[in-house]
Amino acid sequence: MADGHHPHLRRPGRRVNRGVRPGRDRRARRIDGRGGRARVEGDAPRVAVVGGGIAGLAAATVLAERGVRVSVYERDQQLGGRLAGWRTQLADGSQVTMSRGFHAFFRQYYNLRALLRRTDPGLNGLTGLADYPLRHRDGGQDSFARVPRTPPLSALGFVAQSPSFGWRDLGRMNPRAALPLLDVGVPGVYEALDQVSASEFLASIRFPEAALHLAFDVFSRSFFADPATLSAAELALMFHIYFLGSSEGLLFDVPREPFPQALWDPLARHLDGLGVRIRTGTAVHGVRPVGEEQVDVVTEAGAERCDAVVLALDTGGLKAVVGASPELLNPVWRERIAGLRTAPAFLVSRLWLSAPVAGTRPGFLGTSGFGGLDNVTVLDRFEGEAHRWALKTGGSVVELHAYAVDPAERRQQVQEGLLGQLREAYPETSAAGIVDARHEWREDCPLFTVGGYQDRPAVRTGDPRVVLAGDLVRTDLPVALMERAATSGFLAANALLERWGVRGETLWTVPDRGRSAPARALAGWGRRAAAAS
Repeated sequence: MADGHHPHLRRPGRRVNRGVRPGRDRRARRIDGRGGRARVEGDAPRVAVVGGGIAGLAAATVLAERGVRVSVYERDQQLGGRLAGWRTQLADGSQVTMSRGFHAFFRQYYNLRALLRRTDPGLNGLTGLADYPLRHRDGGQDSFARVPRTPPLSALGFVAQSPSFGWRDLGRMNPRAALPLLDVGVPGVYEALDQVSASEFLASIRFPEAALHLAFDVFSRSFFADPATLSAAELALMFHIYFLGSSEGLLFDVPREPFPQALWDPLARHLDGLGVRIRTGTAVHGVRPVGEEQVDVVTEAGAERCDAVVLALDTGGLKAVVGASPELLNPVWRERIAGLRTAPAFLVSRLWLSAPVAGTRPGFLGTSGFGGLDNVTVLDRFEGEAHRWALKTGGSVVELHAYAVDPAERRQQVQEGLLGQLREAYPETSAAGIVDARHEWREDCPLFTVGGYQDRPAVRTGDPRVVLAGDLVRTDLPVALMERAATSGFLAANALLERWGVRGETLWTVPDRGRSAPARALAGWGRRAAAAS
């Protein structure tokens, strides 16, 4: 079976809706893993999971729960990948946790949430933020707090409430160009829009300039890319997942404590109880096929003989391991891996301030027009560790993000620029001293360029011993970002379990089509008209 074809997928309907738990979109799609035994029998197969981020931990969890012997190899000293955290000491002597920054756990991240429920069934370690406000430097601000959750009321409510849209602006828009947004499916959206940039697509719709900068620039930069280089298919899929295709809306949760304490330490204990060997601080240098059935996973200490391997790495890590594994699969596949690209560098600056931020400031604010500043997070609004530090010192903990930083810019100047932009956005911070600061520069997120979808690797590689997982991997499902990572990890585990006759994990996604028949009909008319022109 080719990767991305799901014979056990259930379309929305009465049978699916009976299985939907309260709180999940009633039109969510259920994807059953292939049936089989509940657990492996006899001599359990051994699997190496290379990468201890979301994708690798998802794969390891599903495999170990079904009796597979699993070893997790993680290059860094801590689990979590891009959501890892580590201890650091501030200038005032406080021990705190630093990370790569704020992440929103949206309600439609069904598979990521299923992973977290292994150790927190009620998801009590997460707390909701009241809004996802977006603010432009000129004073315009959009809010999603009072926008209806269910499409199409969500879109209509946003337009009606948003200062970015005026009736005159709506009259100038090109609704025909927007029709693809009414019926988004995978892989169809890539066939239709992957050759177009997000900027070109939005320009063809003639969105009001304020709405472009305030909403779509903020969202597209969540992929750590400039809209001019981002595939319009990714933007359309994102719009479908978070807004027009799902009734979960833009409601999201955040961890009550830093990532290690809230998420990964409990999951590591769960995996340890299942017999998983977790080897942090251990880089994998290559993978060698052994005969037709096994592989050797090579580290500094030697080689581990396994029945299969899950490569759950970021773009750079995957390219390095595959590049050092000349016998793995075939030259064409290895060349495609070598051609993968990463997004431009991004910066996370965390500031421990001597004075509080104004009480009216939201926990999270997306920004536009403030130079390189993409968002501001007031961590002590929701994270316990930051809150306790703020109570002890009378200060506050603020985090600033800058995505897709121009490589020509000097990093020190970018850091200083973000501080100035914070003081413009939140003037009260100008009087606050900086107790300490940490600046994290990274350049390891996948870049989803125009026309790049066809060259992205899939979960299944053609060799049943080798599967891939991660947010760079093509799943042919309507998922993105952290949810794509978790989903691909489950799919990778399911591919291996199918080989051994063991029942796979059930997955859920947002609907893979427009929510209403009239909307789908309009989108179909638009496709036919475009094909005929």
